[in-house]
Order: sequence, then structure tokens, then C-alpha cells
Amino acid sequence: MDIKVISVVLVVALTLVGCATPVQKDWSATGGSKSDGTIRLSYQATLYEKPILDESQALRLAETRCKSWGYSSVEAFGGVVTQCQQVDAYLGCTASLVTKEYQCID
Repeated sequence: MDIKVISVVLVVALTLVGCATPVQKDWSATGGSKSDGTIRLSYQATLYEKPILDESQALRLAETRCKSWGYSSVEAFGGVVTQCQQVDAYLGCTASLVTKEYQCID
């Protein structure tokens, strides 16, 4: 592929990423284990979105699930895991699943 074409594609891609639209995202339960006392919450985002997250919504959701399992409280594990779900040959990852894990506590 010609270097000029690659350069143009990169400039366009970086411009589009810089114009990412802020979008409110809600966490939803995507897994976990009652016996281990863990909850996984996730949201999906595209390359063109700048997610706006409500961490208290995630904590309430995890706490509700933990309490329904008989646990008294919940705390977040550190960090999130981002998994690419859609790849474009020129732009790279264009859609991702972002997951955060919580531990139920007695």
C-alpha cells in the first residue's frame, strides 16, 4: 500500500477519534459466581464514543446482586479489562467490551 494512502487514513482516523462523542453508558451484569462471591459488570463502547460512566450505578447493581445471594456488601477489584470485539483493517479496534469485577463480602 502506498505510504501517502496510509498517511491519509491515519490522519482521518486520528481526527475521528479526537471527535469522539460523549455518551452515557450504564453498566450491566455479564457474569459472576455466587459460590465465589464475584460479579462482573460490563458496558460496550465504540471508537467514536467517549463513555460517561456512573460508578455509583455500577456499585448499586453489584450490591443488589450480592445481597440477593446472601452477602452483606460489595467492593470493586482494581481496574477494568478491555476486550476488543470488532477490528477494522485501518482503524484497529472499533468496538470494545469493558468489564469490571466486584467481590461480595460477608
